[in-house]
Amino acid sequence: MSYITSLVADTQQTLARIALEFSPAVFASSLAAEDMVLTDLILKARLPIGIFSLETGRLHPETLAVVDQVKARYGYDIALFRPRVEAVDAYVAQNGLNAFYDSVEMRRECCRVRKVEPLGRALAGNKAWITGQRRAQSSTRAELAIEEDDPAHGMTKFNPLADWSEDDIWHYLRANDVPYNALHDQGFPSIGCAPCTRAVKPGEDVRAGRWWWENPDSKECGLHLVDGKLIRIKSVAA
Repeated sequence: MSYITSLVADTQQTLARIALEFSPAVFASSLAAEDMVLTDLILKARLPIGIFSLETGRLHPETLAVVDQVKARYGYDIALFRPRVEAVDAYVAQNGLNAFYDSVEMRRECCRVRKVEPLGRALAGNKAWITGQRRAQSSTRAELAIEEDDPAHGMTKFNPLADWSEDDIWHYLRANDVPYNALHDQGFPSIGCAPCTRAVKPGEDVRAGRWWWENPDSKECGLHLVDGKLIRIKSVAA
């Protein structure tokens, strides 16, 4: 068995176990390359795992187009969770539309309004959630476990692709002809909201284009934080 075949088999086994032992469970997709690997594995196996995405109101058109691509390819409607209109209006009225450029605090507050609060609604009522996070993505994820206890949401959190490299992701996508975000072909290895994401330069870290005006150790949006601080999530994996 080749390395990539073994990697895929292990991930399939993890997803099947989640569906069996942690139902109901959901997958939080950012519609990026990693998430399309998980989308393909979940939908091909017809696993009872719901898939949702956070539609922040400031995503690239190319990112939103992936929702339609998934519908066309798999006949599946990804659920979209949006921020509360009144919360967005209050943030913009008080701070300005692009206040996130002013400080890490302002940026994290924007992320809280547009992503963290909707995530809480999306996770409500579930026993576990799944992400496309990988250790190789950034220094803040270097110790990422495949299975974690998530005290912030009171459930178990899974990162089935924690061991996957960037090359592994693209090998799978191309070998299985999986649709993906067109921005990846334009120098965007990691994709978030449009005003907070740029293409990376040759030799830069894969997440260098995310909040590029900040220090690397602050580059998390809050989806994996508690009270604006990185949390040390305890591994519960065997």
